[in-house]
This record gives sequence, structure tokens and C-alpha cells, in this order.
Amino acid sequence: MRSTGGSVDEYIAAVTPERRRRDAETLVAMMREISGREPELWGTIIGFGSCHYRYPTGTEGDMPLLSFAPRKASTTVYVDAVAAHTDDLARLGPHTSSVSCIYVKDLDKVDLDVLRHILVQSFASVTSGGGEYAAITVTG
Repeated sequence: MRSTGGSVDEYIAAVTPERRRRDAETLVAMMREISGREPELWGTIIGFGSCHYRYPTGTEGDMPLLSFAPRKASTTVYVDAVAAHTDDLARLGPHTSSVSCIYVKDLDKVDLDVLRHILVQSFASVTSGGGEYAAITVTG
């Protein structure tokens, strides 16, 4: 995956429904603050910073340090590993999750302080090369 360019503001302005657009604006501000980086489009994902990763299996690629995608059904927030945040997720509020995704239908219904804590921990894990990766090199 690579940054594809394009205007993040224009992309967010076209997001529907309106609640998803509002949530995207909130997440941009939060992730910008946590990462210290500006948002970039990675296709339909809004990412902050970048890194090159390599798994122990040899699989490698590029990804944002923090990212989310405003989808029609819910907003997908990408984290290092959902299993690393079990206690926080129990306190987050209404959401579903998979291996490295947290799906939120309405940010107004979750605890934003808990979400911020999850994102801070995930960012720290990725930038330190922790978690399931054999190696991570921050590139942006």
C-alpha cells in the first residue's frame, strides 16, 4: 500500500452519510495530534506518516503509522493488533472489531479518551517496531 495523493479535505467533503464525515474530521484532528503528521490519502484510507514493515514470514510492505477509513456502514480504525487493547476495547463503547480493525458506527457514542489511548498505544507500538512485526522502519 502506498500514499496515492489527492486532497484529504475533498475526500472527506464527499463522504456520506454526514455522521461519517463528522467522525472523519474528528479522527483527522486526533490522529494528527497523536502522530505529529499530516493526513494523506492511501486510496480510500486516510493515513498519517508511513513505515515499511516486514513480518517474520518475509512478507513486507508499506503502511501508514495511524489510519482510518470512513466507510458507509461504519468507520474503520486501523490499529497494531486488537488483542493488544482488550481492556480498553471493553470500555470503548459500541463497536465491533477484527484482527487489526475497530469498526465504529458513531464516534459520539464511544469514549473518545479511550479511543485516544488505544491510538497512542498503537502508534507507540508501530513506531517502536513492537507487536507482530520482525522489523519496522519509519519512513515518514
